Parts: sequence; structure tokens; C-alpha cells
Amino acid sequence: MKKIALFAAVTVALAPAVLAAQSKPGTTTPGSSTEKRIINFQGAPTGNLRTGPLTFTGNPVRATVSTLQITAPKAVLSAPAGTPIVEAKGKRTGEFSGPVNVSRGRLSAKGGSLTYSEASGTGVLKGNPSATFVPEDKKDGDTVTITAGQMSLDVDTNVSTSTGSVKLVSGDQTGRADKLVFDEDRELAQLTGSPSLTRAAGAGQKELVISGAEVRALTKDKTLYVRGGVKLVQGTTTTTGDAVYYNDTKDVAYVVGNAVSVDSRSKVTLRAPKSGYLEQNTKFARVSVKNSGFSIPAAQFKLRGEK
Repeated sequence: MKKIALFAAVTVALAPAVLAAQSKPGTTTPGSSTEKRIINFQGAPTGNLRTGPLTFTGNPVRATVSTLQITAPKAVLSAPAGTPIVEAKGKRTGEFSGPVNVSRGRLSAKGGSLTYSEASGTGVLKGNPSATFVPEDKKDGDTVTITAGQMSLDVDTNVSTSTGSVKLVSGDQTGRADKLVFDEDRELAQLTGSPSLTRAAGAGQKELVISGAEVRALTKDKTLYVRGGVKLVQGTTTTTGDAVYYNDTKDVAYVVGNAVSVDSRSKVTLRAPKSGYLEQNTKFARVSVKNSGFSIPAAQFKLRGEK
């Protein structure tokens, strides 16, 4: 379905000299973003406590990064080359070897390995990674599951980025793309790189496939915004346009900008006027021409930082 920013701080039972070295003025400021990124481990490590690297083993090894929980059979904490680990707080790297499990709130993820950098506040989950995001309430939509070749999570913003044969499943909708950005706070997904979304057939409704240059979906609201050479294929009907807004709850799609719909069986072609749009009832696979304009609520689908 996220560079994993796993808020980090390593708590190790070190010698007094080591603790003193870690608390030098100017290394980190309590409450700062750097301090939040420091990894905390349970248990004592093996290795040179002054120079590192430090190795943690257990059944399992447990670590926390702010509210995020990490478990793995083994973890190695290291400092940049030439820097003693006691002087490298905020610059260290944690290598977790799997299976690795990560949880935070309604999100849980797993994979074969996890590499986390205190300096950037990001981590990368590899080895057939997958993630599950559970809605706050059963009435708030379906569970979202994501699989990809690689996942990066940013805990500072609760945003994850997945790349490589990405697959997102939410209820009867399945999205596929080369890249997925998922904002957990807004439950907003952005798919790019040959993206498509398929709504499975059911209850007399034919399968619907929507594709375009970019797909954005609000998984809780079950609404979709696709732009850039959009295409809707349902049964013998193919509808194209510049953009589409789809409301899965209402079973209706609004296609705007050079909208054309062709039925290969009946040979009927419908074209929206320049001032209008095409409305497709996806429950019955019926298309109608609308002469008035339709404004897609694009602002609802904006990512963090977008104007």
C-alpha cells in the first residue's frame, strides 16, 4: 500500500562516561524533531559501548520510536564512519533484520528488514513489505491493505511512500501503480506511474476499471479523483475525458473535459458539450449527457503542503 520516519531514541544501560558523552550540550534539544527521532531499545547490547556498533538480540528485540513499536530478532545500531557511537546521537543508523513488525495506532506493517536513519528520520522496509490500516470505526469504511516492493514511512507526518508493483485494496476496490503515497491522518492515497483502480463486480453491477495519469482516493469517503487522459471501462461502455470524480457510495462518476462515451455493442456515442459533462451511473452502466457544468472538489484530495 512510505522512507519510514520512525521517531527514534535508543535507551541502553551504558556506563556513566557513555551517558555523559551522549548528553553533551548541543547534541539534541529535548522536544525537538531530532530528539523525537532517537531510537529506544529494551535490553542491553553487545559490542563496544563507546565506539559501536551495538548489537541487540532477543525473542524478539523491542524498540520504540515515540509512539511507534518495532520488533525483530536482531538489530544493529551504528554510527557514521569515524564517529564514536557515544557522540553520534541523532546521526545513527538502525538495521533491523526480520521478520520485522512495526505498529503505530491503526497502522501495522511488516517486512524482511528495516533500515532507519536518525539523521533523516526516515526508514525503509524491504523484503516483501506489507501494511494494514484499520478504520477508526467499522462505519468509517474498509480496512486498507498495501503491498509493494519497498515501503518508506514518515512518522513525523504519518505519511508512507510505497514503490514497485504497488497494490492497494480497500473493500471491493483495488488500486495498482508504480508508486503510492498514503496519508494516514487524512486517509488519502495518491497513485502514480500507470495507475488504475478496479471496482469488483457484484450485486448485478459490472466490473469498473478507471485509469489515468494520477489517481487520488479518499478511502474513508470512498471517493476518487482521476486526472490526465482518464478512461472508464465497464462492460461494453468506454468513457474518456480529462478528469473524473467518482463516488462509490452513490455509484456515480462525473467525467469532465472532452468527455466521450462509446458503447461497442450498440455503437452509440455520447459527447458532452463544452459547457457540460457526462454522468455515468456505474450501478447500471448507463451514461447521460449533462449540459450544465460540474466542478470536481479537487481541494479535498490535496496532499500535505500542496497549494
